[in-house]
Amino acid sequence: MTHLQPDCRIYLVVEATAAAVEQLTAAAEAGDVACCLIVPAAGAAIEAAAARSLVAAAQRAGVAALIADATDLAGTLRADGVHLTPRPQVLDAYAAARQSLGRDAIVGADVGISRHDAMSLAEAGADYIAFGAPSHLKDRPRARERRDDLVSWWGEIFEVPCVALDVEGPAEAQRLARAGSNFVAVTVPMGAAAGATRALVAEIGAAIASGAEAG
Repeated sequence: MTHLQPDCRIYLVVEATAAAVEQLTAAAEAGDVACCLIVPAAGAAIEAAAARSLVAAAQRAGVAALIADATDLAGTLRADGVHLTPRPQVLDAYAAARQSLGRDAIVGADVGISRHDAMSLAEAGADYIAFGAPSHLKDRPRARERRDDLVSWWGEIFEVPCVALDVEGPAEAQRLARAGSNFVAVTVPMGAAAGATRALVAEIGAAIASGAEAG
């Protein structure tokens, strides 16, 4: 198992709502947040107005703002890039996003459990590869174990950064950082108060830091 990556940082995930600006600001104050992924609320499309405010707030805080899947919206809002969720033909989606946003934009992808897609995207120039344990999978221990194995495999072999998604607590964050993940995703619960968000991010950050000391 690889040691904790020295650049392991927080990858914040927030839903595109007006309240999320306060959550994002609190998170950036509480920990080392590298980027913020803006996702739609369940069953809805991303609200452009809310996303615009979040992009502006993230960039003011020195946090890279990424939009989930909506490449055109990312370009319109001058976000820092786009995150691609799992799909068939992910290489085609990557190529289209890269062509649309340009070489300076961040384009990363969640590859599900496909090692082949992960390696192909890295060769194509993706800025990061993400592995997760989505909440719709009922066997949570198995989903987390599979994600952890993929993170560890990737961290031992490849230089392209890795994001560990769907992290549910500090112990999990620490373990994933030790496995070689460069970024640990912290999902802000819908409607969470700023104080709760600040505490969550600080707790995850402390877990990562303690792992670095132990390593």
